[in-house]
Amino acid sequence: MIFNSLDFALFLPVVFLLYWFVCNKNLKVQNILIVIASYVFYGWWDWRFLFLILFSTIVDFTVGVLLDKENNPNKRKGLLWVSILVNLGFLGFFKYYNFFLDNFVASFSFFGMDIQANSLNIILPVGISFYTFQTLSYSIDVYRRNMPATKDFIAFSAFVSFFPQLVAGPIERATRLLPQFKKARKFDYSEAVIGLKQILWGLFKKMVIADNCAYYANMIFDSPDGLSGSTLLLGALFFTFQIYGDFSGYSDIAIGTSRLFGFKLMRNFAYPYFSRNIGEFWRRWHISLFTWFRDYLYIPLGGSRGSKYSQIRNIFIVFVVSGFWHGANWTFVFWGFLNALYFIPSMLAKKNRQYMDIVAANSYLPSLKEFLKIGFTFLLTVFAWIFFRAENMAQAVAFVKGIGNRSLFEVPSIRPTDLFILILIFTILEWIGRKYEFPLQFNFIKNRALRWSFYILIVLIIIVFSGKQQEFIYFQF
Repeated sequence: MIFNSLDFALFLPVVFLLYWFVCNKNLKVQNILIVIASYVFYGWWDWRFLFLILFSTIVDFTVGVLLDKENNPNKRKGLLWVSILVNLGFLGFFKYYNFFLDNFVASFSFFGMDIQANSLNIILPVGISFYTFQTLSYSIDVYRRNMPATKDFIAFSAFVSFFPQLVAGPIERATRLLPQFKKARKFDYSEAVIGLKQILWGLFKKMVIADNCAYYANMIFDSPDGLSGSTLLLGALFFTFQIYGDFSGYSDIAIGTSRLFGFKLMRNFAYPYFSRNIGEFWRRWHISLFTWFRDYLYIPLGGSRGSKYSQIRNIFIVFVVSGFWHGANWTFVFWGFLNALYFIPSMLAKKNRQYMDIVAANSYLPSLKEFLKIGFTFLLTVFAWIFFRAENMAQAVAFVKGIGNRSLFEVPSIRPTDLFILILIFTILEWIGRKYEFPLQFNFIKNRALRWSFYILIVLIIIVFSGKQQEFIYFQF
């Protein structure tokens, strides 16, 4: 089931009404409803993989309980490794088995040795990278004694399978989300209103910006031969807005939906395309994943402690692993490597934390210097997204070469004026609301009638300009 579908439009109000008007007097019953609703939500895609979520839930719940009781360091490490091997084992098999097999065969073929090996027709479970990281972080936190293990299996199951963020995040920490399943929740009208606004903005991002950009980005990336450099660059720009609108749109809908049920999820995007350097960009893009790798990989490796060599090594490991997390393709690995190259100079110059505030916090427009820094960071990001989007490294290299010729200065052969206008309006609204979690949280229209007219206008734009329905990009990760 996907957020931008009629199925979800019917599913959400039914669950909402049952949750607040039928199950509202009993916390455990509410949590049971969440588990059932979450399994229906996920099983709508393929019910067979529900057993995978259930098994992972049972393993990590059991590991947590045993870790809480065990004081022997070696036994505690053994229990943690059970969780790690189960979670990463599932992830490795479903997502990377064929990748490693193909590259193993190719490496021997390079030296003139032919090996016969058959790849498997494996269906990748939607969201497996997200919920495995979420349950794994729980086991690690219990092992580190950052939190006690829960004895409430229903609450833990609801935490693992919570449907708004199950398949594409944000990747929540148990220390933050799990306690919310253990305390009574009361309906908060103001939070529900904010939630509905955030859902509306997320749908606008996805259905108007991302899906329309996807149409042209796919057209250009799927058949790049013979296109001018300017058209190829336009394709890269369309994908840049597509992936942002698609993924941050999902996060907005997930966070907004959670508000309707009395839950607060962590912010996952903070206007990343207004960043003034790469360090700031990665504090604002996919925040839940970036902080996950920081806390569970970068810091254990030594973080910023130690020699410059160690710091550089740790940065490369984190970004390359992050790239590989996105998919079993060398394009993702190179994308991570490229972002590490971007990040290293600011880290060495100790400027990676230079911009912790909002750009142009005290003015309506950025200064010329800020504008140039935003533009440069944006262009670096656009270039990296080419490798993220390409089918393989050969296509990515050819795409970059195609941009870098004289035809870059020709008029693009594809010029969707209506989409340009929509992107411009979208960017202006994001800029106006950059001090808030999402633009519609800021009531920049004071007159109530005009404000409601504006919301209705957004709904009409979604109806009129909604592109061909497409799955969210991050479902494949």
